[in-house]
Amino acid sequence: MGIVRVSGPAARNIGAMLSGAPLQPRRVTFRTFSSPATGEPVDSGLLLFFEGPASFTGEDVVEFQGHGGPVVLQMLLDEILASGARMARPGEFTERAFLNGKLDLAQAEAVADLIAGASVAAVRGARRSLAGEFSAAVHNIDRQVVELRMYVEAAIDFPDEDIDLLADGQVAARISTIRAELERLRAASAQGVLLREGISLALIGAPNVGKSSLLNRLAGEARAIVTDIPGTTRDLIRVDLVLDGLPVELVDTAGLREAGDAVEQEGVRRAVAAARQADVVVWVRTPDAVVRPVDVVPGDTGSTEWSFDSLLTDIEPGRLIRVLNKVDLLPVETAIAAGNDVAVSALTGAGLEALKQMIRERVGFMPTEGTFTARARHLHALDRAMQGLDRSVELSRDAVPGEIVAEELKLVHAALGEIVGQMTSDALLGEIFSRFCIGK
Repeated sequence: MGIVRVSGPAARNIGAMLSGAPLQPRRVTFRTFSSPATGEPVDSGLLLFFEGPASFTGEDVVEFQGHGGPVVLQMLLDEILASGARMARPGEFTERAFLNGKLDLAQAEAVADLIAGASVAAVRGARRSLAGEFSAAVHNIDRQVVELRMYVEAAIDFPDEDIDLLADGQVAARISTIRAELERLRAASAQGVLLREGISLALIGAPNVGKSSLLNRLAGEARAIVTDIPGTTRDLIRVDLVLDGLPVELVDTAGLREAGDAVEQEGVRRAVAAARQADVVVWVRTPDAVVRPVDVVPGDTGSTEWSFDSLLTDIEPGRLIRVLNKVDLLPVETAIAAGNDVAVSALTGAGLEALKQMIRERVGFMPTEGTFTARARHLHALDRAMQGLDRSVELSRDAVPGEIVAEELKLVHAALGEIVGQMTSDALLGEIFSRFCIGK
């Protein structure tokens, strides 16, 4: 099947022109689609008409469901365009749904998240966002902020009252309650961002420590070439996979050593850059490295040795996982005692679950059944809202004029409004919807 969707005030008339009969709302009919200019049949199939505002976009929407061949679809599309329609911009159907009040901005973004979901958990999270769970939580907090603004502004409007409304402790107490809810929403949103965007993970180490073997074991298939020859991997190998619901871009890197030729030197440079940019860095070592405080590997020329010290100083401890591979050659107790975070065997799969668990812990990935998808811009807005609440409570305790406290609460309201699209610039809307596929 091939589907062409038309939305807008002329959709109903275009559907009638091509099908040769008036359209009935919410009815599926079998029609022949013909050229209005020549009367020549183009295709036949199902015709659906959704009368606005009871449609996805809130406008009249017609769907032509015909045969899926590219030529016949193009012929049908040409006739529709000749009848007064134009091609939709990327994301324009969802954009119109937002502008017509069928979805708020967070729900509109969830449409794209649902399509791009890389895991079952991500798809379910996007469904929850699309259903409005995230938006409802934002609206609930925003309502409390608005009510608090009204309370503060009452103190401004009645300055001669015997009771100082800003100094009676209620403002600080209510801000504390709102902030606690905001913190919980922020934590849930952080899980949603990980669920949607995932993380980047770089495998680093000396040549022949088993980085490519570990990548293949995590990916569940042979994605990287594995040989006993040092320097086999000379460029970055990127593999997208899902570790227990967490989308991961896994990057296998060249073995770190003082390389003798220009190609391998470039591979080492790229490996170092990938490690510095990754969310998590897995430093892979082997049993013979345990007896040495620093990994060093002789270069091909024998003139110098490569030290990991300079690279490790650029990697925060929270991003680094020290992994001892080939643990089948060494007792696990000895491996962990030697300063490794986890011991694995890429050959047998031993310790792999422990490594996956540690990766999730490093990024704080702990999704629950109610996790919804979110975006980095949502986190920034929530952070600004929390900062505004913190300033508000400080100001209320310092006995400053109520107008200043009210202005801070107004900024909190504005930050929350950005999430659902109540206060959003046209530039941001253009950026969001330009990333959608044409069909949405």
